[in-house]
Formats: sequence, structure tokens, C-alpha cells
Amino acid sequence: MVTYMYVGPLRGELRVPVDPNRIGVLIGNKGRIKKKIEEALNVKLEVDSEGSFVKILPKEGTTIMNLLRTKDFVRAISYGFSPERAFRLLDESQVLDVINLKEITKNREDMKRIKGRVIGKNGKARTMIEDLTGTYISVYDKYIAIIGDSEQVRVAREAIMMLIRGRQHRTVYNFLRREYRRLRERKYQLWEPEF
Repeated sequence: MVTYMYVGPLRGELRVPVDPNRIGVLIGNKGRIKKKIEEALNVKLEVDSEGSFVKILPKEGTTIMNLLRTKDFVRAISYGFSPERAFRLLDESQVLDVINLKEITKNREDMKRIKGRVIGKNGKARTMIEDLTGTYISVYDKYIAIIGDSEQVRVAREAIMMLIRGRQHRTVYNFLRREYRRLRERKYQLWEPEF
């Protein structure tokens, strides 16, 4: 059970680092993306291009959840997601999970090999993981980021970690198919009326 506690008016700001190459994506053509997220989550974004960060400022009536969702949205853009995919994080049931490849290897060649395994030939592996888990996956710079609900993200992360550990693609696809069936059964059980 989730409980919420009122904490009074929000003060201060959140500072979120942004990849300098992604600041333009965050702002969007004529500021459209920035404006859309500000309106949707009742926040103000101040983009510092020189320092490569974004200040997230609360407005009157902004909730902590809106600040945290804005932070995840900004992070998702920085990790290589398109704004259209990152907007999925406006739904409270969606989460952002990030695998930092620097924690797995320091070697550039190993990192390149790992990213290649996760993407797969012609993007097949990433597409298969996305399709069978219902997630979005971004492989960008030194990170692999996942957007989905917590259960979808758990399965996608496990599949990605299997690939990182060197498991065969076929083994990972079989794992994904089993989990896909389990996720579908769970979804139908949630919607099945009790008599």
C-alpha cells in the first residue's frame, strides 16, 4: 500500500546534468518540448547550456511526484530517448532504469562489444527486447536506459544483463518469450472479474 504525506509548499530546485549533445533535443524546435513538459508537470525549466544542466523549479501547486517525473524525463532525454518516447514517463506507472556500462567495464572495446550485443545485428536484439517486454530501450554513450512499468523494466534489464554476461542471443530470446507469456497472463488476471 502506498501512502502519501503532505509536506507543504515546495521550495528550492532540482539540478539535473544533461549531455551537452542532447540539450537541443530537450528544448525542441522553438522551445516546444520544454514548454510541453513545463505545462504538463507544472514546473519551470531553466536550461544552462554552458554548464550542461537543467534547473527544475516548482511552481505554485507543483507536487513532489511532478518534480521527480520531470527529473526522469530530463534524464531520459540525456540518455538518448526521443521526446516522444520520454513522454511515456509522464504516466505514474512508468519508470526509468539505467545501466551504467562504466560500472561493468572501463575498456572502450569491451563497452563497444557490449553495446553491439544489446543492439544486435540490424537492431534485432533491442527490437526483440522492446517488443516482448513492452519497453523502450536506448543505447547511448556509456549507458543503456529502459522505460516501462516496473515489471516490464525488470524483465528487460534481466535480458540485457544476460547479453552483457555473454549469454547467447537465442537463450535470451527464449527467456523473453517465457516472460512475455507470463506478463500477458498476469495482465489478463488483473482484468479478469471475480465472481
